[in-house]
Amino acid sequence: MVSHFEPADNNPMTKVAIVEDNLTLRQYMAELVSNTEGYRCVCTCGSAEEAMVKVPEAKPHVVLMDIHLPGESGITCTTYLREKLPTVQVIMLTVYKDIKTIFEALKAGACGYVLKRSDEKEILDAIAEVRAGGAPMTSQVARMVVRSFSHDSSLERDETNQLSPRESEILALVAKGLSNKEVGNTLNISVGTVRIHLGHIYEKLHVRCRTEAAAKYFRSQPGGAGKSLSASSPH
Repeated sequence: MVSHFEPADNNPMTKVAIVEDNLTLRQYMAELVSNTEGYRCVCTCGSAEEAMVKVPEAKPHVVLMDIHLPGESGITCTTYLREKLPTVQVIMLTVYKDIKTIFEALKAGACGYVLKRSDEKEILDAIAEVRAGGAPMTSQVARMVVRSFSHDSSLERDETNQLSPRESEILALVAKGLSNKEVGNTLNISVGTVRIHLGHIYEKLHVRCRTEAAAKYFRSQPGGAGKSLSASSPH
């Protein structure tokens, strides 16, 4: 299987960890990942407690994280892993579109979600998409993320005003849902340059990921309360 997304960094092999309490599903996803060219499952865990020990040691690029786990939740685990591995991309696994829970997971640092009933292509595309700098989620969830940053639009305007012209260009394209590669192609710069600029943007806006950065961008715009984040294709 070959995905149409490309990694946002120069590492062609995408390392994936799976945190899922259902043994059958966990094994299925591990086999799916490892049997796909360019992907390797480096860690499987049946609980958040196990993941908090094993995942940081495995240093994956992407974690498929079950929201509902025995003991500590997937949301708690996501918060912990994002602190230990700031660059790791967490995709939440859920049985149904529990919007409130998914939203809480995104606030904890997850970058998107995929339904467990999704087919193989959708799961692999979600992994590839976050590696390319995307955020797989529906527009309904994206709008909730935007609204969560509505507490002080004047402060957000002050923060976005600190961005350089190039950083502002990149942030505007990210807010439209473009991946790092698409941003680079649009501005005729390399993916590596886009990543460097994004790092500066995150620092200036005091955010951890592109979803939060895009939300702040929308809130800083005139009439921002009515705007919505351009999300990736729904899963």
